[in-house]
Amino acid sequence: MSDKKPLRVLFCIAINQNFFDAPAAEAKAVWAAFGEMWRGIEALPGVRVLGNMDDDQAMVGASNGWPWTTYLLADVPDLERVHAACNLFRTTPVGDGTHRLWRYCRVEARTGRELIIQA
Repeated sequence: MSDKKPLRVLFCIAINQNFFDAPAAEAKAVWAAFGEMWRGIEALPGVRVLGNMDDDQAMVGASNGWPWTTYLLADVPDLERVHAACNLFRTTPVGDGTHRLWRYCRVEARTGRELIIQA
């Protein structure tokens, strides 16, 4: 039997114009929901977050694709958990729950494997 290796996943996250158009109180609620989503990814069984990167100082305004606004790199045990992480964008409520997080940002999960260089 072979050991099943985790997937190496780069969650590429774009902040869209709805966030930048939001009044201050709404933007603050989005930020709180974003934190809830982020912690939700970290809490998924078997997920090990390796790191993250935020491009908000060198990139101003909405991200329509690459380059993305922020990235989260994680080892994830299976594709179902990758989908569960992405689904948090659809299900995490913002503020009073009128909107979900995906109104303000989007995610694309690049899924591969750890590159191991043989000596």
